[in-house]
Amino acid sequence: MNKTQNALISVTDKNNIDILAKELKKLGINIISTGGTAKFLRKKSIEVIEVENITDFPEILNGRVKTLHPKIFGGILNRRNLKKDQETIKKFKITDIDFIIVNLYNFENLVNKSASNQEIIENIDIGGPSLIRAAAKNFKYKTVVIDPNDYLELLNQLNKNGKTNLEFRKFLAMKAFELTSKYDSIINKWFQKSFTKQKELPDNLKLDLKKTYSMRYGENPHQKAGLYVDEETKYGVANAKQIQGKDLSYNNINDTDAAFDLVCEFKNPAIVIVKHANPCGVSEASSIKKAWDNALSTDPTSSFGGIVAVNRPINKILAIEMSKIFLEVIVAPDISTAAKNILSKKNNLRILISKELSNTKDEGIMIKSISGGFLVQTNDNGILKKQNLKVVSKRKPSQKEKDDLLFAWKVAKHTKSNAIIYAKNKTTTGIGAGQMSRVDSAYIAKKKYEKISILSRKKTFSSNKSVAASDAFFPFTDALIIAANAGITAVIQPGGSIRDAEIIKEANKRNLAMIFTSMRHFKH
Repeated sequence: MNKTQNALISVTDKNNIDILAKELKKLGINIISTGGTAKFLRKKSIEVIEVENITDFPEILNGRVKTLHPKIFGGILNRRNLKKDQETIKKFKITDIDFIIVNLYNFENLVNKSASNQEIIENIDIGGPSLIRAAAKNFKYKTVVIDPNDYLELLNQLNKNGKTNLEFRKFLAMKAFELTSKYDSIINKWFQKSFTKQKELPDNLKLDLKKTYSMRYGENPHQKAGLYVDEETKYGVANAKQIQGKDLSYNNINDTDAAFDLVCEFKNPAIVIVKHANPCGVSEASSIKKAWDNALSTDPTSSFGGIVAVNRPINKILAIEMSKIFLEVIVAPDISTAAKNILSKKNNLRILISKELSNTKDEGIMIKSISGGFLVQTNDNGILKKQNLKVVSKRKPSQKEKDDLLFAWKVAKHTKSNAIIYAKNKTTTGIGAGQMSRVDSAYIAKKKYEKISILSRKKTFSSNKSVAASDAFFPFTDALIIAANAGITAVIQPGGSIRDAEIIKEANKRNLAMIFTSMRHFKH
């Protein structure tokens, strides 16, 4: 080495930092350090130079100001190819710093632990990001290391060449700016949640997402795709653990998310079967096995090759039944050993363990890309409250009808509009989804209902008539008439049409019970 090199070390994550420092010392590199890191290294018998010995200025404001000094930043930002920079360094006796090894206060952990505002604010790192950004900016000459996983390569290059190469420094600079960007984003989110009283969407939306999964392709083979996660969120399909099966595709994950969101609506044992992002069978029952039988019976044809979400651990009995048909994906909070052994025989079947089910959409936003921008909205967290239910028909629904209506309403919420749902005994009996006309959806639901009534001999479908749910109001009586002709006895819908009086009159004419919710659930 032509000159004595210097490394500034200031880290919160002290994993392997003592090993790195010892190796740097062996190479003749001086260690400059601050407060807690300096104490840690000295305990490991590693000689360090305190920052204040470089700056001739002590730490002040109870540690808030340590490294923010021209003699530190001049040592990082100087350009070695500029004569004037070198003259300045010499004039002010600034120590040239070659390696900046820094990571940041763990702000995110404090936020997740619900620390006090004051404690959180004190843990907003100022000096650390400044050091990192300065070093990354000057990557042509300086090496910035923010990740302990890069210590080994740093040492490899120093042992081999006595310095780092430009390609490596550029790579490290990219990682450094990724870190500071993420760090600022986390702080910004906290301020928005903590100090913004209005519930409006932010004027500037910043996303901090990490790619965790690369797919062979997107919706179609000519499209690229990957799974990105918000590391602050620890639940949901994006954070589920795959325990068996082929790699997940873009469509697999999209459909699984649709099934998962719907199954989370139910407290009792429930099964949701999804095909092409729409439910094709849903049931809430006294046991998970019964829920499976009922959900599958809704539409056995569409269920073939479907995605299944379960809100209970998969047991042996359920696994045996599931193994009888072809499924693409199963997501559940857990799985027994016996069940796992049974389903493991289906090598291509993907099984995801989600652990947590509830509170998947308490807060947060939904984002959809459009040409030139993004559409953003808050999650559909609308919960139908009893006081919002208004019986508008002459006949009031029975308690059983009411239970089925509320069940059907939940399913309609997660079905592509226009959506018409028929249900009986908390099981879907007909689903019309995603049609251009509500009439078409009602007609499709009717045909599904008639088909299952013919094919099924199960008690579930032989007792009582079904009820219907519509995700939006009936603009005309036609869709209602189709449902009535199918034998529907009660209907739940938002209301709000200019023809509500006409719709209600038709319901009364056919002795249908009808409930208005005053809440719409479009899902486009």
